[in-house]
Amino acid sequence: MGKVLSSNSGYPRIGGKREWKRALESFWNDEISKEELLKTTETLRLANLKKQQEIGIDLIPVGDFSLYDHVLDTSITFGIVPKRFSYEGGKVPLETYFDIARGNKDAVASEMTKWFNTNYHYIVPELEGVTPKLVENRPLAFYKEAKEKLGIDGKPVILGPITFIKLAKSFGEENFASLLQQFTPLYIQLLTELAEAGAEWVQIDEPIFTSNFSQEEVQHIQQVYEAIHQAVPHIKIILQTYFEKVSFYEEITALPVHALGLDFIHGDSLSLLKQHGFPEDKVLVAGVVDGRNVWRADLDKKFVLLEEIQKHVPKDRLIIQPASSLLHVPVSTELEESLDPVIKGGLSFADEKLAEIVLLRKGVQEGQESISKELEKSRNALSDLNNSTYRQNVKVKENIEKLTENDVNRPLPFADRITKQQERFNLPLLPTTTIGSLPQTPEVRQTRSKWRRGDITDQAYEQFIQEQTKKWIDIQEEIGIDVLVHGEFERTDMVEYFGEKIDGFVVTQFAWVQSYGSRCVKPPLILGDVAFSEPITVKESVYAQSLTKKPVKGMLTGPVTILNWSFVRDDIPRVDVLNQIALALREEIEALESNGIRMIQVDEPALREGLPLDDTKKESYLASAVYAFKLATSSVQNDTQIHTHMCYSEFNAIIDSISALDADVISIETSRSHGEIISAFENNTYNKEIGLGVYDIHSPRVPSKEEMKQNINRALKIIKPNQFWINPDCGLKTRKEDETIAALKVMVEAAKEVRELQLSTIK
Repeated sequence: MGKVLSSNSGYPRIGGKREWKRALESFWNDEISKEELLKTTETLRLANLKKQQEIGIDLIPVGDFSLYDHVLDTSITFGIVPKRFSYEGGKVPLETYFDIARGNKDAVASEMTKWFNTNYHYIVPELEGVTPKLVENRPLAFYKEAKEKLGIDGKPVILGPITFIKLAKSFGEENFASLLQQFTPLYIQLLTELAEAGAEWVQIDEPIFTSNFSQEEVQHIQQVYEAIHQAVPHIKIILQTYFEKVSFYEEITALPVHALGLDFIHGDSLSLLKQHGFPEDKVLVAGVVDGRNVWRADLDKKFVLLEEIQKHVPKDRLIIQPASSLLHVPVSTELEESLDPVIKGGLSFADEKLAEIVLLRKGVQEGQESISKELEKSRNALSDLNNSTYRQNVKVKENIEKLTENDVNRPLPFADRITKQQERFNLPLLPTTTIGSLPQTPEVRQTRSKWRRGDITDQAYEQFIQEQTKKWIDIQEEIGIDVLVHGEFERTDMVEYFGEKIDGFVVTQFAWVQSYGSRCVKPPLILGDVAFSEPITVKESVYAQSLTKKPVKGMLTGPVTILNWSFVRDDIPRVDVLNQIALALREEIEALESNGIRMIQVDEPALREGLPLDDTKKESYLASAVYAFKLATSSVQNDTQIHTHMCYSEFNAIIDSISALDADVISIETSRSHGEIISAFENNTYNKEIGLGVYDIHSPRVPSKEEMKQNINRALKIIKPNQFWINPDCGLKTRKEDETIAALKVMVEAAKEVRELQLSTIK
């Protein structure tokens, strides 16, 4: 009988204490050299590989590590550098690599958008006008490194040609075939070099296979993989899919590859297996442990799933692994020393998930009795969590059951509300504002850390927050911004902060995950029934409003984003958790309004990213998202203005749902997409007010006034002046003070000039 193998498809890059992040930012700040950066990250990379080896993983991924983003890594592997960056061929310099991602004083960064329906962001490749060449075989370098320095015969991980091209900023679907013709020989060259170096297994990631393809495109895919097979027949290719079931199962399973990876968590791959079977000449790589959530796996249920799988695929053709890369979960629970043992016992981060994979492999290979002690320990931990007081709030359940349609509608329609709001606020044409957060300097972060450690008193910390708030209220007034924000200096993260304040959540110490570049977030855990306990943002908002006669927005994170950017309990339906969050926020919004805050922004940047990849599930998701947002925001007075914010998404497909949110004002990113998002409004009537971000806050460069005016005027071709707000494309938390002030000054100057022109036209 053949051996069942364990595998991992990807490991977190950041390190248990974000060592990777600190090294990157130290390099960007000229605090360490390039050589020091590369040495630090090599040490971390090798430690990650060694750990997986010690856990007992058979197929250890190499080449999944990145200094910024794995899609950008694929771009530079093939010398794909936009023309606006200085590049003359050959291996792409590290400085150019970071310039593509972050921009520089002479060129804007490449567009950044969400990686499928996750909170990870990738750098969109720009293929127009570029001739790809294999200028650096990065997977080969990582394979050799692991083999020579650790004796690990790793499994190189490569982003597949279909996914790479489909995710790129190309120039029309008609070029799909021609692009494949350009890239196929390069992939063959890359794989040939790996085979010559001794690589036995290679993982080619094609998550795009969960999308719909035309029959013609399917034929192109078949031709690509047939060409690869003919050229490199002896290397064992794992064609890896994840995040949903594949959309054309029979054609995919017929491709000439050695193994196929399927996600048995997020897509109903089991039904496909039962309906169509599985080829006898292939290995199934079964993703049976959730790679995107943090709860301990119910091993008994996993064995039931694996037994079902084995009815169609025998043990000797089975590999067991997480359902996706573990990039999306924290590194290890070992560092979480302050958590309630009941909670900690119910958790499983990357290292623990790999240990679960090894246990499952052993149980399948040798029988479950061989791991009886481990099974009993797992059962007890799950039972303790499920029966804990965290999950027994009867009042929350009763409140959810009482909800009616009347709970989710404003008293008046927008057309009537907006008149009352204009009378209350008396804002100028093209009002200026920011999205919410303002720069969190090292002083802000250090002071918060001191307070959390108990080195300074609550009173001293509150005084510091008020000083920062007053400083920035004054700055905003001096710049001439029309609607101000308090700056959120008291907040660590836009979701974690609320997780600290709402019942049913718990926050961790080290459960960080990468969002984009060096930006890491620490999602809170939704482990129990969610309920409002006391006001969260009222004190800071009221203080800020007391400092100015201009309106100050109350700032909240919306229910959909809190859900999508948290690790959500998996023992009840997600929609129930969503509505619990919405009810808690509803009480907070009512508290803000009753304390004089009449302009309230409820951010939903994650609404689009949560959209299911399976088309049949999208309508239900959007309906639930709209319901929850309205549940949170609909109890306010008609002259209270509700704002929301969204970023880095394609909105054409969901413009009706955005309108259905019934927010009075929305703000949306548009700078990195160079105004392309405006096309969503060309063929759709949008009658509410809107701000399309006029400059990119993820780059340190300060754009010129002409650039901002160009972005404003582009939007005004589609959107009426009396609907349009002017703002940055996202929060300013990560930016430095000087560049923030400079950019906001330019923004206000640009707004004033366009406003004067518009007013003169009206006259």
